[in-house]
Amino acid sequence: MEDTYLTLKTPTKGLYKEKGSKFLSFAYPVESEAEIQQILDELKKTYHDARHHCYAYILGRNKEVYRANDDGEPHHSAGDPILGQLRSRELTQSLVVVVRYFGGVKLGVGGLVRAYKTAAAEAIDAGEVIQKILVASIIIRFDYLSLDEVMHLIQRHDLKISDQQFDLHCQIRVECREKQADAVRKILSTIPSLEFLT
Repeated sequence: MEDTYLTLKTPTKGLYKEKGSKFLSFAYPVESEAEIQQILDELKKTYHDARHHCYAYILGRNKEVYRANDDGEPHHSAGDPILGQLRSRELTQSLVVVVRYFGGVKLGVGGLVRAYKTAAAEAIDAGEVIQKILVASIIIRFDYLSLDEVMHLIQRHDLKISDQQFDLHCQIRVECREKQADAVRKILSTIPSLEFLT
């Protein structure tokens, strides 16, 4: 099972001009649809005088959540070419918005497709594509007497502790690569008093 995905490292910008029309493009790494909505609202406020705010995004480890929006441009002439740029680079957790200022000359559907595709590519190419690792969180509870043994296993297998509480019963949240989660659970389950809470 693959536990990595490609996304953008930081927000970036691009610009494409054709026949007086200006296409400002913005690419973002994103975590959720709520965050996407926030970015879209901000851009619409900042570029309130622009005629179109077209966008596309892909979310999810398997790229299962995606959307393309033409925002008033002819059907499939803006959102789809933007989405195509995200897909051709195999990106997820990513958003690209292209803001168009109309220059007085109609570009036709073919011209629009080319313009939105190029503008999206400009923004993506201006930044860096990075590989991120999917992380699994495992919460364990055990008797205080087993603490040394647990800590030894955590250090030996290079696990990251993201939260811990020590009392009569101890609770620790460890993080590991998602594809190693089953192996980690197996190793930790050798400790008699230990139970998994997740």
